Parts: sequence; C-alpha cells; structure tokens
Amino acid sequence: MASPILWSFFVACSLVLGYSNPRAVPIPEDYDVLQYVDPLIGSANGGNVFAGASLPYGMAKAVADTDSTNNQGGFAYDGSSITGFSSLHDSGTGGQPSLGNFPLFPYVSCKDDDVNGCVFPKKQRKTQYDSRSVAASPGYFALTMASGIRVDMTVSNHSSLFRFQFPTGRESKPLILLDLSDLSDTRQDNGTIAVYSDTGRMIGHARFLPSFGSGSYIPYFCVDFRSASGIRDNGIFVNSRASTNEKNLTISRSINGYPVPGGAFVRFNSPTDNTVLARVGLSFISSEQACSNAESEIPNFDFNSTRSIAVDLWTKKLAPIRVSRTGINSSFLTTFYSGIYRTMINPQDYTGENPLWKSKEPYFDSFYCLWDSFRSQLPFLTIFDPMSLGRMIRSLIDTQQHLGWLPDCRMSLCKGYTQGGSNADVVLADAYVKGISNGIDWQAGYSAVQKNAEEEPYDWSNEGRGGLDSWKSRDYIPVEDFDYKGFGTMTRSISRTLEYSYNDFTIAQMARGLGKQGDVEKYEASSRFWQNLFRADQTSFINGTDTGFKGFFQPKYLNGTWGYQDPNTCSNIDTSGRACSLQNNAAETFESSIWEYQFFVPHDMAALLTRLGGPAQFVRRLDYLHDTGITYIGNEPAFLTVFQYHYAGRPGKSTSRAHFYIPKYFKANPAGLPGNDDSGAMGSFVAMTMIGLFPNPGQNVYLILAPFFESIRITSPLTGRTATIRAVNFDPAYKDIYIQSATLDGKPYTKNWVGHDFFTEGRELVLVLGRNESLWGTKDEDLPPSLSTRGPSLH
Repeated sequence: MASPILWSFFVACSLVLGYSNPRAVPIPEDYDVLQYVDPLIGSANGGNVFAGASLPYGMAKAVADTDSTNNQGGFAYDGSSITGFSSLHDSGTGGQPSLGNFPLFPYVSCKDDDVNGCVFPKKQRKTQYDSRSVAASPGYFALTMASGIRVDMTVSNHSSLFRFQFPTGRESKPLILLDLSDLSDTRQDNGTIAVYSDTGRMIGHARFLPSFGSGSYIPYFCVDFRSASGIRDNGIFVNSRASTNEKNLTISRSINGYPVPGGAFVRFNSPTDNTVLARVGLSFISSEQACSNAESEIPNFDFNSTRSIAVDLWTKKLAPIRVSRTGINSSFLTTFYSGIYRTMINPQDYTGENPLWKSKEPYFDSFYCLWDSFRSQLPFLTIFDPMSLGRMIRSLIDTQQHLGWLPDCRMSLCKGYTQGGSNADVVLADAYVKGISNGIDWQAGYSAVQKNAEEEPYDWSNEGRGGLDSWKSRDYIPVEDFDYKGFGTMTRSISRTLEYSYNDFTIAQMARGLGKQGDVEKYEASSRFWQNLFRADQTSFINGTDTGFKGFFQPKYLNGTWGYQDPNTCSNIDTSGRACSLQNNAAETFESSIWEYQFFVPHDMAALLTRLGGPAQFVRRLDYLHDTGITYIGNEPAFLTVFQYHYAGRPGKSTSRAHFYIPKYFKANPAGLPGNDDSGAMGSFVAMTMIGLFPNPGQNVYLILAPFFESIRITSPLTGRTATIRAVNFDPAYKDIYIQSATLDGKPYTKNWVGHDFFTEGRELVLVLGRNESLWGTKDEDLPPSLSTRGPSLH
C-alpha cells in the first residue's frame, strides 16, 4: 500500500495531468427510471423477448400474439399478423414458442349480425395491426388492430386485465372469443370450456406440451367481462361454426395432428362507452383458483389502478441502481435499464400454483435455461435483487428434494432438456460464496449438487449428468461413450467434460465453506479433468489457411485414442452447415466451437494460459477469436471471453472489447439484440458490462473495466449500503476508456478485480481513465485468482 505522502503525490500528478479530483465526480441523482425501459427491445430480429405487461417475476404476462416465426414470447414487432391476446408467456426462450394459452380475439361485429359471420379459427381470423400504435412500458402493452379496435392490457400476479376499445363513428356489436389453443398448437387430450349464459364468465382448461422439455402441463382460466351495456348472448364454437344454444364444450385433441379449433364467445350490446373489459384469472391448480386469483387481485376491473400498482412495483424493483446521465446519449440509458428490466421477467414465481407437490417453500418456473442464466443473469440478481434470488435458490433445492434432481432447465411445470453440465451447481455455488442466505438450507443445497457429481440419473437428457462411470474411471467424457446406466443425447463430449470440470470446482467451493475438506480435495482434483482432452499438437485451419495456433481440445475415445473435430465447427464462421443444437446431435461441443470452448476453464485460467503458450499467446488467441468473428456475442459462451484478457494481465483489452460490443450489437430498438435474450441473459450481460464489473460466475470475482457512465450507485437490498463506482476523466465519446489508476475506499488499488463485499459493504471504487492502456492491473499479484495459483481470496 502506498504511503500517504506517495498518495498525495499521485493526486497532485493526476491534477497536473488533467485528471479531475475523484471527489468532484457527481453522485447520480434520483430520477424516474421507467422512462428508460423499453420492453420492445428484442421483439424483432430473433430476440424472442416477451414485450407485454408483466410484474417482476410475475406469472400473468399479457401481450398480443402474432403468427411470426419469431413469436417465442408471443409478440414479434416485425409486421406479422395478430392471432389473439393471451396471458401466459415466457421470454427469450429460443426454439419453439412457449405458452400463449387461451387467446382472446375481438370483433367489432359479425357479418350480417350473425355469430357465424365472424371468423373463428386462428389461421383464418388473424389480422394486421398499426405498427405505429404499439405502446409498451413496464406493466402495460397496447396496439390498434386493423379493425380499429384499440387493445391495451395490464396485469397483477396471476391475472390480466384487457381493455377493448371499439372504434367510434359506427355502431359496434362486439364479439370476443376465447380459443382453447396455445402459440405452438400443442393441445393434448381434450380441452374443456364452459360459458355462463347470464354473466358470460368462461372457465376451462386444457393440456399442452412444453417448448423445450418433456411431459405436459394443464393451465386453467377464468374470464369475466364488463361492459356498460351488458351481454347480448354467448355460446361455443367448433372449427368455423358457432352456436348460442350450447354453453359447454369438450373438444378433441386433434385431426391429422392439428388441434381442432374450438372455444367460446360472448357478444355484447353496443357499448355506450365503446369499451369492454376482460379480466383473465390464471392458475395451474384449478379454474376455481383462477377465479379466486382474479377476484382478489383485480376485484373492481379498475384498469388504471391495476396499472398503477404494476408501475409502483417496477419502480421499487429498479430502485437499487442509478447511473449518472451526464453526457450520456439517452439510447444508452434505455439499453442499460431495459436490460436490467428483462432480468426480472423470467424465471417466474409460481408459488402457490404448483400442482406437483405440496411445500412451504417458494416455487419458481421458467428457467430457460441455467446453461444460459448462470453466466450473468442470476449473478446479477445476487447484487440487484438478492431476496428474490434467494427464493429461486430455495425453489431449486425444493425441486430436487421432491423430484430427485436439480433442474438444468425447467418450464411449464416440466423438466427441460440438459444442455451441458449440471449448471445448477454453478448457480448454487455463486449464491453461496456471495453470502446469500435468506432461508436457504445450504446443507440440503450441498447434498443436491453432490448428487449431480456422484449419481447418474436414468434420463440424463432431463437432469443431472451422464457418463459418470467414464468420468470417474477415465477422467473425461469419451466420444461414443458406453453408458448403460442412463440415457441421453450421446454428443457434446468436449463441452460436457469442460462443464463437468467447472461444475466440480464450484461444488468444491461450497464444500470448503461447509467444512468438508475431503470433498474439497476430491472435487478440486476432478475439476482438473479438462486437461485430459487437450491435444497439444492439434492445429487449426480456417478456409484452408493455418491459423498459426497449436494446441486445442479434441474428442477422445474410450480406449484413450484421439478422435477429431475441426476446431472451427459450430463457430459463427463455420460454413459446413453442421448444426450443434440438441435436436441435431451433430457435434462434440454444444452451440459453440472448440475455438470458443478452449477458453472455458473459468476456475483455472492460469493453468489454461500455460497450456496455450503463456500470456502473450493467450492474448493473440483471444484476439483471433474476436477479430475473425469466430465468436458471436449473441450467444452466451461468448460472454466471458470478452473479459478474459484480465487473466493475461491486459484488463485494458477487456475494456476495449466491451466498448466495441455494446454499441455495435445492443441497440435501443426492437431489433436491438444480437441474439435470443435467453430469459434475460443478454440483458444482464449489458447491465454488468456497462457498470464495469463483470462476474466470473460461481466465484467471488468481478472483473473491473471502464464503465459506460461517469458514476454508478448501487444500493444493496440486503445491507442498505451503497456501493459507488466513479470514472474520473470520463469521456462521453468513449475514447478515454483505459484505467490508469484506481482507489478503493480512498486507498490505491491495483487488482483488476473485486469481491462481492464491494456491494454488500457499500465500498467506493474510483477509476482514473485515459486514452491508452496503462500498467494498472497488469502485474501477477493484480490478476484474478485461479485454482492453480490461488490464495485465500478465491473464497
């Protein structure tokens, strides 16, 4: 530590060189954050976000559904047609559309004033909307249909409220139908609906399939209407025909594989105020509970009050973080706060709505998937919303205690598919090492992660790990493994080996904290197994040209001989046409190339640097990965590679990469995400990058880089203390982005990382910025800890 005299000399020199006094950097003022939240970001161009009305982690999610190929979140802002308005959705799921059950659809009137003059099947009734009319904000969504009907909506926790405003200037005889369908038309068995002739109330349910998992689920609904002029009549429809005589319907699963269109409708007398309200109660328990949810949460059909409550909840959730707006383009503020907003759409709090088991513990659903969210979304919540994160951890542990295994992916009350390792291990360890404790049984949590490491489930496509006999006897996952104890997709031998290694390291982290020294040694030993697939003489050619790098991971057979996968296969520039998703079963790496996976040793970067030729060669490889486009920031494995220059003593290059990727690939418009948001993964990447502290998940490590704001204030909801980051010499043009020096709590600080206590203890980090890279954070003693070089600071 520098003496007070040296520090005074440093400050004096800083002022001579033009650096302003650190204390002169303004503290961010308070302001209305919601003005900078745009739920439409990512609603086009494959972002797959849910753009509609939701509460934080809310179950009810109301939006217009479209017929777009990008309607995974219901609405796609891409000129597609409206097929209905529904109240259950997920966000950023990728793959098949999720939920979208029981859509409503309104008509101004039916041709010839005959119910059969309206069009009932979804594929025939779809209609355009006015793209200029779309409005979205936290807790609210609206648009105007081509028919002139303005539809806006808001939500409570388990209920939605739709307001249908019919065009003035012509008589309306409105009809609103409810369709027993979902976004992907997966209805199974028989769907049922009943409409009450006197009140128009609709109740019912149906069974559907999840979008990325096995099993099925049954949602229930209860819809009530309110119109100033009252109900005219109601009934049911099947296929394209309707009747006011019948009030109950049980409809067949499908004809030729496509669910038969069917549902119910209500017609209204011409409303004197041109408005009909529809309140949709939701439940996974029963229609009675759906009605009870609606009646207790939105008792008076008060649209403005319901929306106001939603706004208040979002305002409180977004309260912990404020950034300085000095010199900042408002689009950057929108990108930043909208990213934070999306981290709280999924997972969803289904507490009290879990029909699978009885428990006093919370239940969260819609983890899409932990392979994506362990990298930055859930670590972000340890800072921003640790109370909710703690409830999610309790839910994961409770799920394991009732179903046998921690989920790696979970949606619609179903088991999702496992994409790589058992990455719930990383999620639990990340929360554990950062001191998240509110009501969590960490002994039970440890037993759950240890089971992943020790026992193989019969169906490891859905949970746990496969190939554990080989893992324990050969110290790697072989390509074409012989595994008779369990069954799963026999691919991804490289990426699974690397992920299992990291999973075991995070288990060791928990074991150390719980005093299980024998387990620490065991799992730290197996966390080194990644080295067994490193082939030192392997070269890489791209488009016939030798990249000049030697040493890459390669698949290995049961007998120990090497297999081969082109290191470029599955990369962003791979032209072979091979796919690397679960559905195509085509490669030994998942959704990423060996070129990218060569950097996935988050726990022992020091050992990896040695394997790859030392710091200078490591930096050259990372540069090649990014400069040639092998990696793509629209997929989560790219995230940490942006910042791994820190481990080679080049934190300035991490900052440079971050300041390239954010403005180029993340925009404040509907097409503003480079890829599928994956339940807020992209949003958390933006948030953590822009505040200048990026997590290495599962470890108590945040890598420091130059932030995008002159100052950031983050108040810990756990301790009430406020952490502050200040950028001296801040340049709104982002040319002076390199850290020249730093202080932590007023004392010189040279490490290029900090721990979680920065947030919980409310510390102050002051970064002096300049035009060029400096020596700050470059010495061996300044680097983040690694397994092979670590001291006690790793824990």
